[in-house]
Amino acid sequence: MAMNRIQFQAGLSLPEFIQLYGTEEKCEAALEQVRWPDGFRCPRCECKEYGLIHGRRHKRYQCRSCRHQATLTAGTILEATKLPLTTWFLAFYLVGQAKTGISSLALRRHLGVNYRTAWLVHNKIMQAMKERDGAYVLRGKVQVDDAYLGGERCGGKAGRGSENKVPIVAAVSLDDAGHPRHVKLATVSTFSFAAIADWAQDSLAIGCEMISDGLACFRAVTEVGCLHQAVVVKGRHPNELPEFRWINTVLSNVKTSFSGTFHALKFDKYADRYLGAFNYRFNRRFNLATMTERVVHAICSCGARPERILRSAELAT
Repeated sequence: MAMNRIQFQAGLSLPEFIQLYGTEEKCEAALEQVRWPDGFRCPRCECKEYGLIHGRRHKRYQCRSCRHQATLTAGTILEATKLPLTTWFLAFYLVGQAKTGISSLALRRHLGVNYRTAWLVHNKIMQAMKERDGAYVLRGKVQVDDAYLGGERCGGKAGRGSENKVPIVAAVSLDDAGHPRHVKLATVSTFSFAAIADWAQDSLAIGCEMISDGLACFRAVTEVGCLHQAVVVKGRHPNELPEFRWINTVLSNVKTSFSGTFHALKFDKYADRYLGAFNYRFNRRFNLATMTERVVHAICSCGARPERILRSAELAT
């Protein structure tokens, strides 16, 4: 069997990571390069002239025109953090490099912080990943399937009627050679015509060719300018359905990842955030060496998200 170049790529080793981001000064320089690649610019008046104020945890930039003060973390998801940047960058590395994800409990042990802090760091990073990846849509040939997250609750209903199950739509776009390129996994309120139309509006590019099973609601994609082909499964084994090879593989990977990594997860509240992190890593799997840098870009493009907002799981984007 030929070696899979994605699975066997070198990525970014821990010694290499330490060499790049092992000190507070190196982390500051990396964050500054991402936030202001052309040099500091005042967020209030756009002036480039500034002075530096030292003596606090993170240096402050003071605009020479309007006297406004800004820090490297202000206006990002790191705003008001009390953690060293080295701790944050280690978290970026661990969350970004983990193919199947990493639990907040494991992150706590690696970072040397308490569980509440580890949970907050983890969810801030995943939220930034989710928002960054949410701007992209699938193009070309797309395989789609419906699925559920969660299992039967003790004493509750079994099967699709279980109150512990969350409906999701999974889609994967293919390149010209028929290999998976990008994925989109997201929760939906129900498998209805209206809900799928809303999902397609946010997730699919106009003109893409979508193939799905016989579930009637998937016809809704034609309402937003997409082509649709339905293949009736009729109880056939997945091995007998090459049309759905990659979407079945993706769904299998998601469920294996979640069951093996997260032993207690509130799917009904946080599923979109965990799915968004899975999307982000999968869609950037071709170059693991740059994953930490890409996570920094995601962090800087995401606004402040206090703990109370993250725990409510009702985010205004």
